[in-house]
Amino acid sequence: MKISEIIKEDCVIANLSASDKPGILAELVEFLDKKGVVNDKQSLNNALLEREKLGSTGIGENVALPHAKMEGLESIVAVFARSIDGIDFDALDQKPVHYICLLLAPASSTGLHLKALAKIARLLKIESLREDILKAQDETEIYSLIVEEDAKFI
Repeated sequence: MKISEIIKEDCVIANLSASDKPGILAELVEFLDKKGVVNDKQSLNNALLEREKLGSTGIGENVALPHAKMEGLESIVAVFARSIDGIDFDALDQKPVHYICLLLAPASSTGLHLKALAKIARLLKIESLREDILKAQDETEIYSLIVEEDAKFI
């Protein structure tokens, strides 16, 4: 599985404007709604907030991987976003989160979304990639950095 199969170039946000976890999740849901991916914004937002209650998806090293299953999806949908200032995401290591990758999977999905989460987490564990993403000028540069780093694993 290539990262370009998970994250599309038009699904990158260079700088989120929200300053807290609920705001970030709402901003990501709104982004997907404008793309025509979401058929019920409120249900998706609620699903993401409920998932966070089970345990933060802030996995450490300034990374959060919020995720949910959603009715009506035929394939995995992801949005990669950056918060330049960083936000409190209740991360395991208590560090502010700068890199958020929202992953939505079809309701019927079993293992594919877990493979996608693992792929994204593995990439974002690379410190030099995170540093380069934080310095990137725009969405195109962020996307290129991610895809180029992923190509090293093939």
